[in-house]
Amino acid sequence: QRQLVDSGGGSVQAGGSPRLSCAASGYIRSYYCMGWLRQGPGKEREGIVAFYPDDGSTDYVDSVKGRFTVSRDNAKNTLDLQMDSLKAEDTGMYYCAATLARGGDCSAGRRAYDIWGQGTQVTVSS
Repeated sequence: QRQLVDSGGGSVQAGGSPRLSCAASGYIRSYYCMGWLRQGPGKEREGIVAFYPDDGSTDYVDSVKGRFTVSRDNAKNTLDLQMDSLKAEDTGMYYCAATLARGGDCSAGRRAYDIWGQGTQVTVSS
């Protein structure tokens, strides 16, 4: 059974740069689409980043574009999210997610995944 394990969250100051990591069972290239999603206090879960393992292409929502960077670590078999210039509105639970099923759009706003990490909390204080 495929599993994802999220790590790297915590409390950071505004402007900070934490790095989240998603450890995947099975090679990352075997997944069709992977993403990072977040759920802020009182908000719906939103997709913010997508990663297409076949060619390494990425997609970001406007609110994180230029500040967040997703990358694959082949040695560790992880999908990492470098978060820079954090703002208070970035506070939330962050989830790594993936799908094996091929087809459909692999874009940042995607929320339809069938494998989920447990989530890691990021709290930004000003």
